[in-house]
Amino acid sequence: MSGTAGAPGRSLSVSATIAIFEPPQFDPSQTLPSLMLNGEPETSPLEDPWPTTPSFGEAHGKRTVDIAIDRDTDLYGTGEVTGPLRRNGQTIELWNTDNPSYRRVQGQRLYQSHPWVLGVRPDGSAFGILHDSTWRQSLICGRTIRFETDGPAARVIVILGEDAMDVLRQLSNLTGKMEMPPLWALGYNQCRWSYYPDARVREIANEFRSRKIPLDVIWVDIHYMDDYRVFTFDPERFPDPAATNAYLHERDVKAVWMIDPGVAKQDGYSVYNSGEARDVWIKTADGQPAQGEVWPGQTVFPDFTTKEAVHWWSEQYQDFLAVGIDGVWNDMNEPAIFDAETWTLPEDAVHRGGAAHAGLPIPEGPHLRYHNAYGMLMARATRDAVLKAKPDKRPFVLTRANVLGGHRYCATWTGDNRSCWHHLKMSIPMSVNLSLSGQPFHGPDIGGFEGEAWPELFAEWMAIGAFFPFCRGHTIEKSADHEPWSFGPETEEVCRVALRRRYALMPYLYTLFRRASETGAPVMLPAFLADPAEEELRFCDDRFLLGSDLAVEPGWADKTISLPEDWRLIPPLAEEVPGDIHPALRLRPGGLIPACAPAVSTEALTLETLTLHVNFDQDGHATGSLYWDEREGFGFENGAYTDLSFVCQRTDAGATLKVTAAGQRPLPAETKIIVIDVANAEQPVLATRLGAVL
Repeated sequence: MSGTAGAPGRSLSVSATIAIFEPPQFDPSQTLPSLMLNGEPETSPLEDPWPTTPSFGEAHGKRTVDIAIDRDTDLYGTGEVTGPLRRNGQTIELWNTDNPSYRRVQGQRLYQSHPWVLGVRPDGSAFGILHDSTWRQSLICGRTIRFETDGPAARVIVILGEDAMDVLRQLSNLTGKMEMPPLWALGYNQCRWSYYPDARVREIANEFRSRKIPLDVIWVDIHYMDDYRVFTFDPERFPDPAATNAYLHERDVKAVWMIDPGVAKQDGYSVYNSGEARDVWIKTADGQPAQGEVWPGQTVFPDFTTKEAVHWWSEQYQDFLAVGIDGVWNDMNEPAIFDAETWTLPEDAVHRGGAAHAGLPIPEGPHLRYHNAYGMLMARATRDAVLKAKPDKRPFVLTRANVLGGHRYCATWTGDNRSCWHHLKMSIPMSVNLSLSGQPFHGPDIGGFEGEAWPELFAEWMAIGAFFPFCRGHTIEKSADHEPWSFGPETEEVCRVALRRRYALMPYLYTLFRRASETGAPVMLPAFLADPAEEELRFCDDRFLLGSDLAVEPGWADKTISLPEDWRLIPPLAEEVPGDIHPALRLRPGGLIPACAPAVSTEALTLETLTLHVNFDQDGHATGSLYWDEREGFGFENGAYTDLSFVCQRTDAGATLKVTAAGQRPLPAETKIIVIDVANAEQPVLATRLGAVL
């Protein structure tokens, strides 16, 4: 390590466990307002000594930050990354890049940037380090945590916590919480590049329904567009998109359609002409619209740092969404460009600023500053547009590119993976590290995007993918069919059972999303949180926790590593057979999770009967909760929900159950409740009605 290093400039206290350290001669106009935070925190001078402090410096023409760590500290997070769960010894570049199969630059930079590290000490206590800058940078997890940036020196935020969950909750207090999604977004999503013409979309929906495979969403990729021009419909392939969406809706299937940022530079194309008239494009250094080749040819790109571009973007969605589109998929928004050696816009392209973030204007700056934030700014503008067009619906936006904090506006997926065992297995640490970087709603392309899956691979991927927060099958253009039935009856049955297991757990899963929106708690967690003191679990990246109560353990997981013995198997949720391809589900001691009868869509789910799986602790005690609402819309913000807290106690006669309720949309008193002790699941330990235990 070479260069100069020194103490920070101002040191500020946000709370007893959060501090901000500014570099010497800090120029806030170069990095603030922070797009990663949900607002500027109130501070006071930091007067007491702080155990974890950064050292600022310069080396090789870059600004550096080093944070010393103990040798036995385990590092996690760092955002969307390839490689192992534990990030010690790893280096990544934080520069969002279109990276098919993760093969460019050895997979060291992908579609998103999270300049964040979560450190966990041997005793389970934890800390988090946020380098508060969207400028291009590298993150090296070596003997120190080091950030090297091409931009100006930026401040560092340090969070201290009792454990990893405490740190993540505090991070969410700074970055904001995710918005509550519509329930349908938690169902199974079927996608490919692309389903066309419209008859093929209807055929896919019909096959799922006739085969009784759960499905909530069909995704429509770029072939619906007229010559790949955004906000248009091909007159031959999709002559009546409203009728197509109505057909899906009649079958309880939602429709998500793709919108890319690149606008075809074609005179006579109304979207381009209106954007040109209102001067909404990112500019080159000499003031011309920055352009590059994407799907429709030469394209220009909206500058989402400006008010005018954001307003113009919102207007484009009014007619687009009016045809019955339910959600929006923002792709290619690094932004990706085909005819540039850098795969994106020039570093000196100009973003003119002026739009507000947290009540403060975004300043003008180069693409080197705003490239990593471009996907987030696009997703934010898209979410606002969807909400304006459909104010009674919860927006659902999926983005490929993002930066830390973008979870406020959208879900994400791990980009263009490949159909292979390596990427199946790597999808667990990739998704868990996104969780440990403040992004709750995520998942991989089930089956793999590039290449072609085969029956065993697809079956194994669906079996585990059914328990990721975001659950979507996807594949590349011109690949063989990748629907569950395409691989033969055995794989089809695996997929049907896997998704029925997911839908049976929907009350638990929906509750986890509610807690994420309230507290910032991740939905998907690392296995080591089952026993933070167990060293071997710190390296374990072949299983995970769904919430803090349920462990998901695939059959191919390392048998030499195990969760604590008192994490017990739950009985079958659907038609799975113990020991088959489906992952084992283990319930923590003292845990209680609600389940329901599976259905073919979230709309068809009913809570007429609730099954409570309990794993009594050594004191015969178990607790859990259930959140439920109208599944869609914003009535829950005014009390139209039920939130049940369960306390179950083992007795000689079986069990007792006490339930307390919050919210103004109660479940019926006649709701059946069946309590299953997972240690002895042959007979319920209690069967009752909700009204009898409230």
